[in-house]
Amino acid sequence: MVRKANVKDAAAIAILINQAMGNLAKQFRATETNEEAIGLLLHFIKKEHNQYSLNNILVYELDGEVVGEINTYDGDQIEELRKPFFDYLTAHYHPNGFAMEKESEGGEFYIDTLSVRPAYQGKGIGKELISAAINWARALGHQKVGLLVNPENPDAKRLYESLGFRKENEVVLLGTTHEHLALNLA
Repeated sequence: MVRKANVKDAAAIAILINQAMGNLAKQFRATETNEEAIGLLLHFIKKEHNQYSLNNILVYELDGEVVGEINTYDGDQIEELRKPFFDYLTAHYHPNGFAMEKESEGGEFYIDTLSVRPAYQGKGIGKELISAAINWARALGHQKVGLLVNPENPDAKRLYESLGFRKENEVVLLGTTHEHLALNLA
C-alpha cells in the first residue's frame, strides 16, 4: 500500500534513500560509512522545509514494514529546499562549501529518489510508487514529472520508459552524466 510518510517511517526511509543515492550520501557526509550517511539523511528526513522532508515522501508499506520510498517535490523549489541541507553540510563537513549542479528543472514535479528494498524488487512496488507520485503531481496541478537516471541503470530507465517517461536531455551531476527523463501530463 502506498501512503504518505510519517515520522515512524524515518529510519527505514533513510536506509532506502541512502541505497538510492549510492555513494552520494557518503560524499554529502564526508564519510566512508553508510551508518554516518544514513544518520545525516535521517536528521533531514525528520526536519521540515528541505528536499528530504517527510512531507515530500510517499512510502510503500507491506505487512507493517516500509519496503519502498519515493521522494518528490516541485522542481521550482530546488534551491529553497536545498539551502538548509547544503548550509548544514558546509557548517559540519565541508567548510569550503558543497557545490552541486541543479538536478531539477522549473515547471516539473521532480522525483529525487526512488528505492525499494532488494528483497522486494521486481514485484511492481517501484511502479506503484511512481504512479502514486504521478497522481500526486496531477493533484497539485503540475504539467510534467521529471527525474534523472544514471545510464548505468538500464532497469530503472526501462521502468520509467514503460510509464511514458522520455529523455529530454543530459545533466552532469557531480561528474556523472545522467539522463533527464520527463513525463508530460498535459
